[in-house]
Amino acid sequence: MVTQFKENESERARKLDGARVAEEIKREAAEDVARLKSAYGVTPRLVVVRVGDDPASAVYVRNKVRLCEELGLGSEHVALPAETTTAELLEVVESLNRRDEVDGVLVQLPLPKGVDESRIIEAIDPSKDVDGFHPINVGRMMLRQPSLLPCTPAGIVELLVREGVEIAGARVCVVGRSNIVGRPVAELLLQRDATVTICHSRTRRIAEVTREADILIVAVGRASFIRAEHVRAGATVVDVGMNKLTDEDEVRDFFGDEAGKRLKAVRERGFTLVGDVHPLQVGAVAGRLTPVPGGVGLLTVAMLMRNTIQAARLRRGIEEERKKGKG
Repeated sequence: MVTQFKENESERARKLDGARVAEEIKREAAEDVARLKSAYGVTPRLVVVRVGDDPASAVYVRNKVRLCEELGLGSEHVALPAETTTAELLEVVESLNRRDEVDGVLVQLPLPKGVDESRIIEAIDPSKDVDGFHPINVGRMMLRQPSLLPCTPAGIVELLVREGVEIAGARVCVVGRSNIVGRPVAELLLQRDATVTICHSRTRRIAEVTREADILIVAVGRASFIRAEHVRAGATVVDVGMNKLTDEDEVRDFFGDEAGKRLKAVRERGFTLVGDVHPLQVGAVAGRLTPVPGGVGLLTVAMLMRNTIQAARLRRGIEEERKKGKG
C-alpha cells in the first residue's frame, strides 16, 4: 500500500485539543464542587501518597494538589521515604480508608523496588479508588456498572466525544495492551459501539492492521513507533506516549522545520518530550492528531478531579445532577 501524504501545511492533521477539553472538564468540576458544598456541605477530598523522591513523581503530585486547590477540592500530600516497606504503606492506606472525610486515595506510581504494587492497589477501598485500578472497579467497568473509571482511558473517550469524533460503528485499533490504558480504553470504546482491535508486540504485520483503523490509539512507550505507513489517510490518531528524546538528529527527523523549540529544550534541559507517534510523518497522513505534550496527559489529571467528585457523591448516595460530555 502506498501512503498518501498531504501536499501542503494547511492539509496537515488537525489538532485534537486535549488542553481545551481538559479546561472544559475542570470548569465543570469546579461547578460540581461548588454545588456539593452549597447543597450538601460536602467538600470532596483527595489524598495523594508518594513514596520516595523520584523527581517526576514529585512534579505529578504537586500538579494534582495544586489543581485540587484551584477547583475547590480538599487535598493532602503524604510523602513517605523510599525505604518504606509494603507493610508500612499498607498501614497508611488502611488509615486513609478509615477516614470518612477522605473521598479519594491515590498512591503515586511507580513505587520503589520491593514494594508490592498489586497489594497496595487492592488494599485501597474501591469506593475511594480514584485511579480506577482496583479489581472491583475494573470488574464493574467490564459489566457496565457504575464505577470509578481509569483516568487516562476515560479521558481519551471524553476527548473523542467532545471533539466530535464518531465512535459508534468506527473501526478502532489500540496499540498496547496494558491494564492501565490499552485494555480499558478498548473496553470503553466497545461499550460505545466501536469495533475494536488490540495490537501488541506479537501482532504480525502490524501496519496492515493499524491501517484499517478510523481511530488509532497508541500506548506502547516507544518514541515515534507509529509512522506514516501505519496510518490510514484521514484517520484520527490519539498518542498516549510520553518519552524523553535526547538526540538532536532524532529531534530534527521527528519535527522537521518545526524542530527549533524542541532543539532548544534538548540543549537547555537535556531532553524534549515526544509521543509514540512520529509527529511529522503521521501529521502528514492523519486527519486529526493529539499533540505531545498538551494532549492526553492534561486529560488524565482533569479526569482524576472528576473521579474524586464522583467518589464523594457515590459514597454519600448523592445523585449526579447532569451528564458530562456530549455523548
